[in-house]
Amino acid sequence: MECLQNQKYRCCVLVLVLFAIRWTSGAKDDDKPNFVLIMVDDLGIGDVGCYGNDTIRTPNIDRLAQEGVKLTQHIAAAPLCTPSRTAFLTGRYALRSGLGSTGRVQVIMFLGGAGGLPSNETTFAKILQKQGYTTGIVGKWHLGVNCESRNDHCHHPNNHGFDYYYGLPFTNFNDCKPGEGTVLLADLQVVLWNVSMLLGLAILTLEGVWLLGLLEVNQKLVVMLMLICFLALAVWYVPFKHLQTWNCIIMRNELVVEQPIILDTLTHRIVNEAEQFLERNQQNPFLLFLSLVHVHTPLFMSESFVGKSKHGLYGDNVEEADWMIGRIVETVEKLNLSRKTLIYFTSDHGGHIEVSDRRGQSGGWNGIYKGGKAMGGWEGGIRVPGLFRWPGRLPAGGVIDEPTSLMDVFPTVVGLAGGELPRDRVLDGHDLMPLMEGQARRSKHEFMFHYCGVYLNAVRWHPPDSDAVFKVHFFTPNFWPSGAGGCYDTKLCLCHEGFVTQHTPPLLFDLAQDPSESRPLTPDLEPRYAEVLERVRLAVEEHGRTLSPVPNQLTWRNVLWRPWLQPCCGTFPFCSCSEPNVTMTRGS
Repeated sequence: MECLQNQKYRCCVLVLVLFAIRWTSGAKDDDKPNFVLIMVDDLGIGDVGCYGNDTIRTPNIDRLAQEGVKLTQHIAAAPLCTPSRTAFLTGRYALRSGLGSTGRVQVIMFLGGAGGLPSNETTFAKILQKQGYTTGIVGKWHLGVNCESRNDHCHHPNNHGFDYYYGLPFTNFNDCKPGEGTVLLADLQVVLWNVSMLLGLAILTLEGVWLLGLLEVNQKLVVMLMLICFLALAVWYVPFKHLQTWNCIIMRNELVVEQPIILDTLTHRIVNEAEQFLERNQQNPFLLFLSLVHVHTPLFMSESFVGKSKHGLYGDNVEEADWMIGRIVETVEKLNLSRKTLIYFTSDHGGHIEVSDRRGQSGGWNGIYKGGKAMGGWEGGIRVPGLFRWPGRLPAGGVIDEPTSLMDVFPTVVGLAGGELPRDRVLDGHDLMPLMEGQARRSKHEFMFHYCGVYLNAVRWHPPDSDAVFKVHFFTPNFWPSGAGGCYDTKLCLCHEGFVTQHTPPLLFDLAQDPSESRPLTPDLEPRYAEVLERVRLAVEEHGRTLSPVPNQLTWRNVLWRPWLQPCCGTFPFCSCSEPNVTMTRGS
């Protein structure tokens, strides 16, 4: 009898212990915040109302600023998509991952290429998975797919910590929209076409004079020329004339569900997918990275937004992006998750000022800041919107003028989720919560390093004893035509020799006094001139000691198209499929 009572007692204790463990675990999950990270593509800081725009309506973005914290000196780690997004996801400068370019290839160019975000990199999504979060990305990726075979998915979001993925593994570019022309290695395409035509003409001429008996022609030479002509034509036609099929696709996790992409319904599909992710995961902690395809060219949108803005087609595009953001915030509120959800809004880099067509300017506006997308360290290419909203935790209407970085999102999110930062690698970001909650007055970014590809373009120094923000430019891109504010000959500025001007001594600006970088300082104008250059030199040396050689993901070998790596629905090369008809979102 006593033995039976002891067994009952032990069973009761065991049940209580298990209940306590379960209750504690549940309490921890309840305490964990959710994260909605929103990134717009190519949006200029001057395109948003809360950053000074008065011609484009962005009420939903502006509301994030009114109800949260606005960062006025929020800096992208690179002025182009692939390296900037790499730094954002890893909290590290992109060249640490091998995603800094040495020449004209500055981003992932083909989905059928082998380059991309290496598998050994740690994203914030990977860490949050270990903390019990459900993680998802909806929208643009542009960090590669495969390495050695069509289905290895070594660079795919599912291999980098995201449980769910829906969107464009590449990006939206001209070839995705019929009638917009092509921009991908357009000059190389012209060369390949011209070589093919010239060789074809030479072959016809040789055969003609041979048939007329005017000249003895070695037929082996003709055959060799025909082979070269065929090869040049094939290298041009197969990868480049099918870019819409090869690069413009939609994937759901590792499955291609649409090839080529249909842009007309893409806005509503992205909103639907994001809303459904939130609804599916409302009971447990989640992270959603909403990586919008807007406002990268070619511009596309729903008919309900065409002609609505005062800023033409580009303004219409921004206003539709603002509507999409409003829908996501509305969903968070409808699910009663506002007070436990941190919402973040930014752009991957500055607006593309050189892009335009017959309808006018197609790219963004970077406000008072010089330069734009792909222009190295000029502020217009790297200073981006930065808004954080978390009712009950962050003060409404807060403004922070200290230097901050997109790389800071990594340690901020990981810290709030209760995760541990990696100790086996250098991190370049810093936790933003002390700044945003008023516990710290100064940014931990005393120095920030601005790269153009693998080349250190500029360095920002925020002296601990001063409100000045000095910036040193070692080289600047060569604008064309003379006196212009961009590279209108190449459409994107390049970083390597022949396309830049080196400065000895470097150009020096104080961004606190001259944010538009229009008045270079001299020893006569700045008493600390020599000190600034010396402190920056020492910082560059120290920074250089933290860099380790890694395989370059953006070599020609890694970025050029390989048919055996091409994502495909159907039987390669007959890749074709489309998603079933989608239902438009409410209020569309």
